[in-house]
Parts: sequence; C-alpha cells; structure tokens
Amino acid sequence: MHHQSRSVRNVLVVSMLAFILVQGSVSIASAQGSEGAAKPYVVEYYYKAKWGFADEFIRLYKKNHLPVLRKEMELGRIVRISAARPVFHGTEDGRWDYRVTIVWKNVGITQDGFDSEAILRQLYPDQDTFRREEQRRFEILLAHWDLPVAEVELDK
Repeated sequence: MHHQSRSVRNVLVVSMLAFILVQGSVSIASAQGSEGAAKPYVVEYYYKAKWGFADEFIRLYKKNHLPVLRKEMELGRIVRISAARPVFHGTEDGRWDYRVTIVWKNVGITQDGFDSEAILRQLYPDQDTFRREEQRRFEILLAHWDLPVAEVELDK
C-alpha cells in the first residue's frame, strides 16, 4: 500500500509540474497577444560577475557563447543581438555588469526545445577546453537573470 501511494503521489506531482509548465508556456504566449506568436520576442539577459572579473566573463562569453547565438541567428531563430554595460556602477544589490538583448524571431522559438549540441560540437571540437572555460565563466558569475520585455506603444 505504501509503495502504491508513493506511485500515485509521484504521478500527481509529475502531472502538476506538467500543468504548471503548460500554463507557463500559455502565459508567455498570452502575454504576447494572439498575434504574439508571429511577433519578435525581446529578452534582456543580465549578468553580474564577481568584483574584478567582469572583463574575464565577457571575454569567455564572446569566445564560447556568442558564436552559438550567431549560429542561431544564421538559422533564423534570432533577429538581433546587442550588448551593453553600465558606464558607472550602482548599488551592489542592483549592480549588473552586462546586459545582452536578444530579439528572438517569436516567443515560440524560445520554447521549441532546440538542441544546440550539434552547433557546440561544430564550433568547439576541443570539448574539454570548451567545458572548462564555460565552467569558469559560471564560476565567476554572481547572478544572472532573464527579463522578457515588451514595447510600449506611446502613440496609441
């Protein structure tokens, strides 16, 4: 009986998680509106490195992550990539070192399960070095957050 109740509980947990994931996908699509599936989808990715390591972080980002994003751009998944850094620093709690803005083709592209493994193998035949450098990039990262943004029509 105990084993059976654990199985039922596991099924319920998996079902709840699936429901939450589906609802989250629907919410994002809904937030874009009914025609949102065809509109570009903008996400700002913020990175906060340990003090003194921002230059190393962006060097590794440009070497190991940006080429993957550019390949996705060639495939038509990404419309535009840009990056910014603050000129002055703010308070520690609000500090960020780099903001990378990606304009995706549409919201669905961000949720389609695209596997970049083939791109990674093509771009980085020395997978040991690639993995070591990516591990280092995340070791020096204090925080990272993604912020989908929507344009506000001021003339409507």
